[in-house]
Amino acid sequence: MSVKLSIIEQIKAIANEHNVVLAPLSDNLALFESGLDSLCLAILIVRLEDVLGLDPFTGASHLVPETVGDFVRAYDSHSSDAKNRESRKVA
Repeated sequence: MSVKLSIIEQIKAIANEHNVVLAPLSDNLALFESGLDSLCLAILIVRLEDVLGLDPFTGASHLVPETVGDFVRAYDSHSSDAKNRESRKVA
């Protein structure tokens, strides 16, 4: 499953668990307009760390994502960086 699909799946699951009505998800949708509150977003980040093994928001140099697309790109970028580090270890 792609990173984006994993994120969307978790967003929908968390919204369902917290009885949140989601706005139609798109890359341009602002996170604060998605229907998820800060608690739901925190749960999402923790779950994605469990599911994907990634937390792109650790460290001081990361910006806070404003849109769903920004959020997905943060994970995609972090996933690519992790894969590159792993391939260098093997080589």
